[in-house]
Amino acid sequence: MTISGFSFPTAIRFGPGARREVAEHLRGQGLQRPLLVTDRALAELPMLAEFRGLLTALEVAVFPGVAGDPTAAQVEAGAQAYRAHRADCVIGFGGGAALDVAKVVGLAATHEGRILEYAWDHPRVRAIERELPYFVALPTTAGTGSEVGRSAVISEDDTHLKRIIFSPKILARAVFADPELTLGLPPIVTAATGMDALTHNIESYLSPSYHPLCDGIALEGARIAARSLLRAVHEPDDIGARGDMMMASMMGAIAFQKDLGAVHSCAHALGAVCHMHHGLANALMIDTVLEWNQEAVPDKFAELAHVCGVSGGGEAFIPWLRALKARAGIRGRLGEHGVKREQVPRLVEIALADGCHLTNPRPCTRTDFEAFFEAAM
Repeated sequence: MTISGFSFPTAIRFGPGARREVAEHLRGQGLQRPLLVTDRALAELPMLAEFRGLLTALEVAVFPGVAGDPTAAQVEAGAQAYRAHRADCVIGFGGGAALDVAKVVGLAATHEGRILEYAWDHPRVRAIERELPYFVALPTTAGTGSEVGRSAVISEDDTHLKRIIFSPKILARAVFADPELTLGLPPIVTAATGMDALTHNIESYLSPSYHPLCDGIALEGARIAARSLLRAVHEPDDIGARGDMMMASMMGAIAFQKDLGAVHSCAHALGAVCHMHHGLANALMIDTVLEWNQEAVPDKFAELAHVCGVSGGGEAFIPWLRALKARAGIRGRLGEHGVKREQVPRLVEIALADGCHLTNPRPCTRTDFEAFFEAAM
């Protein structure tokens, strides 16, 4: 693989070693004092030390305060670190949580009010009135595609409900997508994040919203993920497979500007109530929800089967998906992953309030969500 450059709309440097270009890129923008936003686990790994060693010409401060789901308190702490360092830009380095925090640290540091006052559904939502600090992103997982997204999902500190800050202004100015950064991911994390990427592409394509551009991206993203997910899990040093999954992840995030569906509403609820990894939550719910959706859009399921190389047409797609999960090491039902039946009513409430299901191929009611969670238990 070689490094390629393209914009869609973010400028992307894609390929092994792309991380080595960050320092020169920032200096070319006249920037010198980045705040490096990452998560606590990554901060202790040689990977981060190696990356910091590539930034010796810059005056870098590290904010390693991201853990679990990104929260408003983490963003506010990052904003304090930005101001204390007198930073002039932000580097996001990590998985979806770290990148979501990194996207809005500069917003919180330079604008008035609390960060969740910028969430799109806040009753008195604030506008982003000024230009935000320069922000570049380096993903270390291949799942959320947060590096190319124009939204940041930030949880309330007390209720753990997820709020979305959505604006093209928080897009990264440049993405350095280096599949070498994913080589150390354990197989189960590779599988869960890979299923997240595949789910984004599938649900985006199934959404009834009109967006043929995103449909094309989603189908190709699904094709790439289908051919490489198991190889990335079982042959973790295969840089071609790792690159494919990083690309499928970015394509899914680009495609889901078309919107998602009920799988994500269920996954968001599982994250809020049970603190379940988002990719795992999607993986545990996807076949249950898609089986219910299939009768609404059989032609789309046939097309998904075609691009994913599934013989037998649309009817064979969900059995293939179940087998793919099992071969990737994702097994068991919700109960085997710590979800309790007494949590189902709260899961249903949160899923019903989540906006993703509004673009599901079939309208979802409270009864439908109850059925989804019961079937997945």
